[in-house]
Amino acid sequence: MAYTIRDIATALGLQAEGDADLRITGVAEPATAAPDQIALAMRPAYAEALAQGQARAALLWDGADWQGFGLSAAILAPRPRFAMSGLSAMMDPGQGYGPGIHPSAVVDPTATLGEDVAIGPLCVIGPGARIGAGSVIGPQCHVGWDVSLGEGALLHAGVRLSARVRIGARFVAQPGAVVGADGFSFVTPEVSGVERARESLGTEGSDAAQSWARIHSLGSVRIGDDVELGANACIDRGSVRDTVVGDGCKFDNLAQVGHNVAIGRDCLICAQVGIAGSTRIGNNVVLGGQTGVSDNLVIGDNVITGGATKVLANVPAGRVMLGYPAMKMDNHIESYKGLRRLPRLFRDVAALQKAVSKLTGND
Repeated sequence: MAYTIRDIATALGLQAEGDADLRITGVAEPATAAPDQIALAMRPAYAEALAQGQARAALLWDGADWQGFGLSAAILAPRPRFAMSGLSAMMDPGQGYGPGIHPSAVVDPTATLGEDVAIGPLCVIGPGARIGAGSVIGPQCHVGWDVSLGEGALLHAGVRLSARVRIGARFVAQPGAVVGADGFSFVTPEVSGVERARESLGTEGSDAAQSWARIHSLGSVRIGDDVELGANACIDRGSVRDTVVGDGCKFDNLAQVGHNVAIGRDCLICAQVGIAGSTRIGNNVVLGGQTGVSDNLVIGDNVITGGATKVLANVPAGRVMLGYPAMKMDNHIESYKGLRRLPRLFRDVAALQKAVSKLTGND
């Protein structure tokens, strides 16, 4: 599909510069852009590569000298990366999922489908499931018993929604995501070594082998509107109460949310994050890649963790955390600087010891 520069600028709420009738069929990086593609030259460093490509139009930063780059047209954005969000939505060709219900799909007669729902090959829609209008269910998906899925949902290939899950509008799940698997809840007949180790901070451990008994997950999962799950992300159902995810949360690939966790609004959960059971996370929290959060903790609003942070204690609102165990990022950086200075410190101390030894010997 082709758009004029005017069409794109209007959709983005921005002003078109130059030849607004120039037609665009796609986007590209500056060095590889064809004449009918808009180049993403969102910083001066990127724009230097425009001369290597054939772009006649570009998305540039506010105030850029677009004519100086030899362009016929441009769109200038105060926040180009945010403008890229809307531009990418316009140019996305989609996954090619067809309309209607594929003949190989199995839809229980008690399921309720809204208008214009598309269901792909080899899907299974369980008893009592309710799928909102305009939703697209990709191939090989499973929507379980009594699941409620809001309007405008998009499930990519192989997504699994287990029984009694409740999900709001405009939900997006990338391939292999799972919502509503049983929580990882097991218990031993007597106090286990793990419990002893935790209570004693490691001074005691296990002294007897015991078998593990499952605690069944009687709760479910409730997810708000405009939530997105990455590929192979998993959200476990609660033990008794539901696991809850607020509106607008975005999860990267391979994220894991344990049973009974409650997550607020507009949180960003990056790749390989693990959140253990019964932890409560506030609004607008960002957990960097490979962050680990222990169980039964409280993380306040607007907390940010750097990559590979391990959170073992409650975190007050607004903190920026890093390290293992997690500490304020500025403190962690100072500690790391001190650690790097240790070899020099050891050399200095050794030299001082040698000097003192000589002085002592002269006495």
